[in-house]
Amino acid sequence: MAKYNLRPEINIKDTLNGFSGFEDIAEELIKMIDSKKKDTVVLAIESYPGVNHSELKNDLFPLLLPNKTIFTDDYAFTVEEVQERIQDIITEDRVFGILSHYNIEQFFHKKSIEKAKSEIEKFSGLIIVYGMGTTLLSDPDIIVYADLPRWEIQCRYRDEDLENWKSNNADEDKLRKYKRGYFFEWGMADRVKKNILNKIDYLLDTNIKGYPKMIDGASYRKGLFQVAQAPFRLVPFFDASVWGGQWMKEEFNLNDQMKNYGWAFDGVPEENSIILNFDGVKIEIPAMNVVYSHPDELLGPKVRWRFGTSFPIRFDYLDTMGGGNLSLQVHPLVEYAQETFGIHYTQDESYYILEATESSTVYLGVKNGTKKHELISELRKATSGDYTFPDEKYINTFPVKKHDHFSIPAGTVHCGGPDTVVLEISATPNIFTFKLWDWGRTGLDGIPRPVHIDHGEANILIERDTDFVLENLVSNANDEFENISNQEGVQTERTGLNELEFIETQRHWFKNSVIIETHESVNMLNLVEGNSILVESLTDDFDPLSINYGETFIVPESVKKYKLTNIGDANKRIAVLQAFVRNL
Repeated sequence: MAKYNLRPEINIKDTLNGFSGFEDIAEELIKMIDSKKKDTVVLAIESYPGVNHSELKNDLFPLLLPNKTIFTDDYAFTVEEVQERIQDIITEDRVFGILSHYNIEQFFHKKSIEKAKSEIEKFSGLIIVYGMGTTLLSDPDIIVYADLPRWEIQCRYRDEDLENWKSNNADEDKLRKYKRGYFFEWGMADRVKKNILNKIDYLLDTNIKGYPKMIDGASYRKGLFQVAQAPFRLVPFFDASVWGGQWMKEEFNLNDQMKNYGWAFDGVPEENSIILNFDGVKIEIPAMNVVYSHPDELLGPKVRWRFGTSFPIRFDYLDTMGGGNLSLQVHPLVEYAQETFGIHYTQDESYYILEATESSTVYLGVKNGTKKHELISELRKATSGDYTFPDEKYINTFPVKKHDHFSIPAGTVHCGGPDTVVLEISATPNIFTFKLWDWGRTGLDGIPRPVHIDHGEANILIERDTDFVLENLVSNANDEFENISNQEGVQTERTGLNELEFIETQRHWFKNSVIIETHESVNMLNLVEGNSILVESLTDDFDPLSINYGETFIVPESVKKYKLTNIGDANKRIAVLQAFVRNL
C-alpha cells in the first residue's frame, strides 16, 4: 500500500527561486538596500509571535551591518502593563479565556512611538526595526515578514521554554501559554499580517533553527494565488496523548521510539502549514495565509460571507488502537460559546470510524431516563479523585465498525472508546472541549488534566438520550443509503452530519473514477478506503495530485468540478469522504 506522505509540497510555477541560509538572505537584502540609493534605509522585519529574534540579531544582523537596530518590544507596554490590560480576557482558568479583538497599536504609548521615530531620524545608513508592530514605529523602505505556523509555536512553548509576547512565563505550563496565544496574541498578529500582506518585499520562513529561507514578495503572493486555484494538502503533525494508540505509528511510518500517537492533525489550517516549493527552495508557511489572501477563491464567496477569513472545516485523527478512552466531554452550545468566549460559532463534530476491532466503542448521549442533576452530582463527586464515575449507569456505549459515522452536535455528551481510529470531522473552533470525566488520569506532564463541570452543566442537553441518538446521530456502514449520484459505477451517499450542523458529508464509492462538485464551498476530503487516487482537473487547469489512503486534502471552491481516479487496485471499490459547508 502507498505510504502516507508526511511532507507534501506544492510546486510553484513561473516565479523567482528563493534564498536559503543567513548568508544568501543577507546578500539579497544588501542588494535590495543598495537599490534604494538613499542615505538612510529603514528595513522592517515584522514578526509573528514565536519567531526567534535572538537568532536574527546574532546571525543575520552582523551580515547586514546596520547603524541602528530597534526592537519593537522595547517600546511597547511593559510586561506588567500588558498583563493588566488583558487580564479580563486571559482569566485565571488554565484552558479558557475570552477571544480578544485587540490591535497592536493599543499596546504602545504615543510617546514611545514618537521616541522610536525620533531615534530613527538621528541615524543614517541602514536602520533595522524588528519585532511585532514595526510599521507602527517606522515608515520602512523594505518590509520582511518573518512567519511561523502555530504548531511550531506550540512545540517551542513545550520544548524550548518559549515565552508568550511581552510576558515572563517561560516556566508556565503549556496549556496556559497556548491559551494566551489563542485568545490574545495570535489574533492580533494575524490582523497585522493581513494589513501588510500586499506590501511585503520578502517572506522569511523561520521554522528551521539556524536555517531560515526567504522568497520575494511578488513570488510569494503569486504562490498563494496558485494554491487557491488547485487541490492541495497541508503538512500534518502528530502528537502523543494519555489515551494514544499505535495504529498511526505503523500506518503513517512515524517515529517508532515514541510511546504513542493519539492525535494527527492533517486538516486544521489554523495550525497546519503548507510547503511552497520555489524551484527547490521550500518555504513553509501557515496554511491560513492562503485564506487571508484569497478567501473568495479558496472558501467560495458564500462561505466567506458567512465565516469571513475563518476556515470552517477541520479534519483530524484520534488513535486509540492499543490505547484507552478519550475524555468524556461536551462542546458548548452556540449562544454559550458566543456569550462566554466571544467566538462566532461552536465545535459541532462527528466521528467517522476509519479502523476498528471487535472491542471498538463510542460513548454517545445519555441513557434514557437520566436526570441531569444526578449526572452532574456524580461527575462532581468524581473530581475528588477518590470516586470513579459510573459511566455505565449514565452514558450510552455503542460498538462500532469501519465506515460507521456518528454525528455529535454541540450539547451531546460523547467520548471515543479504545481500539479505534476516528477521523474527526468538525467545525473549526478546536479548543472548546469541556472535559467531564477523564478516568482519573493525569496528563503526559504529570499534572491532572483539567475538567470543566460548570461549563459542562450549562451545555449538556439531557434530551440527547438513547432514543434521540439512535434516531438522529448514528449512521451505520451497513445501512441502506440512497444513491444521489447519476454517474455509472458510482454510489454517492449522504452520511452524517446532523441537520443542526452546517457541514455536510458525502461518501463516494467507485472503482474507476467519479466527478465531484464543490457545492459552492471549499471541500475537505479523505481517502477512507483504497490505496491511492489522482485528483484531476476537468479542464487541465492544475496538475494531478496524488492522494494515498488516509490522507486529507483540500479542494478550493474556485475549482468547481474535479475528477477522482482510482490508481490502486482496479478490482476493488474505493471510498472518499467529502465535507463542505451546506448552502442554506
